[in-house]
Amino acid sequence: MKTIYDIQQFLKKFGTIIYIGDRVADLELMASEIKELYDSQLIEVKDYQSAALILRTELQRLREKK
Repeated sequence: MKTIYDIQQFLKKFGTIIYIGDRVADLELMASEIKELYDSQLIEVKDYQSAALILRTELQRLREKK
């Protein structure tokens, strides 16, 4: 995974489509869903780590922008 879009497509495989309309809320919810999948042992460590890093980086970028 390299982009937010990749994470969205990855989550779709598990039946999760996230769109609230607020970008920060969307990213936070995606992070929560990825963590839940990892805690449930449905995804591999590398998938969790790469998704979490991408989401954290994007959230930080958006928060600094405000």
